[in-house]
Amino acid sequence: MAPITAVALEGIPPISEGDDLAALLAEAMPPGAPAAGDVLVLAHKVVSKSEGRTRRLSSVTPTARARELGARLGKDARHVQVVLDESREVRRAEHGVLIAVTHHGFVCANAGVDSSNAPDDDTVILLPQDPDRSAQELRSRLRDLLDGPAPAVVITDSFGRAWRHGQCDIAIGCAGLLPLDDWRGHHDSRGHRLSATVIAAADELAAAADLARAKDSMQPAVLVSGAGRHVSPDPGPGATALIRSEAQDLFR
Repeated sequence: MAPITAVALEGIPPISEGDDLAALLAEAMPPGAPAAGDVLVLAHKVVSKSEGRTRRLSSVTPTARARELGARLGKDARHVQVVLDESREVRRAEHGVLIAVTHHGFVCANAGVDSSNAPDDDTVILLPQDPDRSAQELRSRLRDLLDGPAPAVVITDSFGRAWRHGQCDIAIGCAGLLPLDDWRGHHDSRGHRLSATVIAAADELAAAADLARAKDSMQPAVLVSGAGRHVSPDPGPGATALIRSEAQDLFR
């Protein structure tokens, strides 16, 4: 197989609501890029900012539940209220963290509501309303702007993992990518038939891309080459295909 490389794009300015993110990404492409089979991996915050998915805490009136949770967890009740607004369900509230199920179906800390890389202390950034749709629209726009083929697009966020320390970037939205590489029914190198192996290719690309930048580098976009076997000309099923149903989830 071809080697997989990940290169952070330079020169992307701070993003605000209404900015033409696709045009800025196209301008940041290195000469000759993207090539067929490339994948453009984006930290969700630039997508969220361009779509206006932010809240000003000064405009939030916390409910009694938000005030109670805020006092118990040592968190700003207004921030807690935004988390509740972005949640379908709160699973746990411990150690200063709300483990929530977002309206998308993601299980994560604080429903993805985050103040890091926000433009000021009064602003928190939310996840995109529909990350798969955002990825599809960016890919379509890039197809119009670029001379070569449009890359697949993966939108990411950092999630914790059950039973493991540290966070890892995962795919919350994607387009033009087969997010799961299903090896069931195939055989390993010794001829054993595989019955459970389904590789989360979109998540692995998200994590690999995150290694190509630093958290304080202001490099929200990474171009990954060499993963063309996972790229599709069609939009594909999106990152929603990665979400395990509650009936199959042994951790809930």
